[in-house]
Amino acid sequence: MMKHILLGLAIAVVAPVAAALPAHAVDNMETTEAPDLTGVRAKIAAKNYAGALAELRGLAEGSPQADIYNLMGFTLRKTGDYRTSLTYYTKALELQPDHRAAREYLGELYVETGDMAHAREQLTELARLCPGGCEERNDLQRAIAASGN
Repeated sequence: MMKHILLGLAIAVVAPVAAALPAHAVDNMETTEAPDLTGVRAKIAAKNYAGALAELRGLAEGSPQADIYNLMGFTLRKTGDYRTSLTYYTKALELQPDHRAAREYLGELYVETGDMAHAREQLTELARLCPGGCEERNDLQRAIAASGN
């Protein structure tokens, strides 16, 4: 009986605090005002790029942040709009030069457009950012190797 009372009390104290905490689904955010990108990531995973882009544009208006611009670049790249994609990756890196995901995706953009010199520059940056290795570095390295260039 005492266990149940204590458990109920713990839930009553913890639940409101947990509900007040922001939900974060972000890459490299350094701010506590990071938007929740869970819905955007779900749309991207479902290849609903138009829906993801619409949501991202709305978020970008109110909160210009590296993760938003990075995901806009990714989404645009997946639709084949390489020029605009490059613009958003560049904006993401202006806001946060050490944004690993933006470096990886920018490198992949360069691989897809045949600009291997610039792709390797992004790989060099990722080697600097994560000398012990990281997912972004490994993914770009695989993309470069798979290109055959």
